[in-house]
Amino acid sequence: MKMGMVIIGAGECGVRAAFALRESGYEGPVTLIGAERHLPYERPPLSKDTMVSQDHPARRTIAAEALFNERNIAFIGSSTASSIDRGNKLVKLEDDRQVPYERLLLATGAIPRALPPATNSRHCFTLRSFEDALAIRARLRPGARIVIIGGGFIGLELAASARQRGASVTVIEPQGRIMMRGVPEEIAKVIDTRHRDAGVEILCDTGAVSFTDTVNNVAVSLSNGDVILADLAIIGIGATPVTALAELAGLETGNGVIVNERLQTSDPEIYAAGDCCIFPLALYGGRRVRLEAWRNAQEQGSLAARNMLGAKEQYQSVPWFWSDQYELGLQVAGLPDEGKQTIRRDVGEAAFILFHLAGDGRLVAASGIGPGNSVGKDIRLAEMLIARGARPDPGQLAASNVKLKSLLAA
Repeated sequence: MKMGMVIIGAGECGVRAAFALRESGYEGPVTLIGAERHLPYERPPLSKDTMVSQDHPARRTIAAEALFNERNIAFIGSSTASSIDRGNKLVKLEDDRQVPYERLLLATGAIPRALPPATNSRHCFTLRSFEDALAIRARLRPGARIVIIGGGFIGLELAASARQRGASVTVIEPQGRIMMRGVPEEIAKVIDTRHRDAGVEILCDTGAVSFTDTVNNVAVSLSNGDVILADLAIIGIGATPVTALAELAGLETGNGVIVNERLQTSDPEIYAAGDCCIFPLALYGGRRVRLEAWRNAQEQGSLAARNMLGAKEQYQSVPWFWSDQYELGLQVAGLPDEGKQTIRRDVGEAAFILFHLAGDGRLVAASGIGPGNSVGKDIRLAEMLIARGARPDPGQLAASNVKLKSLLAA
């Protein structure tokens, strides 16, 4: 097999990188290696549309097979890379095949963090794959008792989906409130209230310490001494970056594969992007972060592809997250924990945005919530202000009659 560009990981990041190589004019071999047998598919719908759709859900493929063929991208499914021979520039697969590379991209993503007491329970599930989603969906019946461990994005999206399907839901959150990571308390309170209004029971400051199976259900013992009987327990306590392959190859790791601002690992011929890598954010003084976000995976996949072909672009994007729960749309641009001052702007009867300013007045983040996409336009404008290092007047940020576009122009 001729040497070419090889990508390990066939999620959003890996697929985006493969097509970006072709869009950048690369004509050599492009090989995309994925552990699942399916064509690569979108994962954000798994906790939402896949759960609540009336029809039998189908995978939403990122690109059709015909497009892979048209762009001459070789997809090797049902394959796991077992090792990287950096000296000979070979990727070795578990079935003993070897794939030579000119440059290599690790887009291995992240897997749900395990909760050891739940590991051996047949009534406990995590969500990563389409098959996981189908298994969970099958149990979301009217009247079913669902316990969700973790009050973050995935746990709460699944809670909303389960209630929409008529299940009884209890969310267990070990920390003092839901959505502690990256979502300001004022917005988390809106989400909390909406879930409670929908009938979800939320228990904070408590954790799950054991899971005891019976024939048809599981008894979840909590740290406060209570025991909840459930038909299904879902573990949603975050994700762990997939770094074993990088570690085995001797690459530098630490809460992810460590890369520079151009997404190069400690081996300059190997890049890493998406959920599996930890990288410096220039906008925040080089602070290293690892982002589990759909758009970040797309943008880093494209950037890594261009840099694999000789560009020397630095990653400059503003982090952006979103979540849909019931009729509410939540969006966050930037890193709210970098802020020292918070300014609120009401953008409708049931929608508002929080602007987070650093000590020097720079806008470092914006968080918004409201029905549907009601905060989308303003969050996008705020994102552009953040990227420019703008120091907008706090009074103008708060005034809903002052258009953000005028602040951008200024």
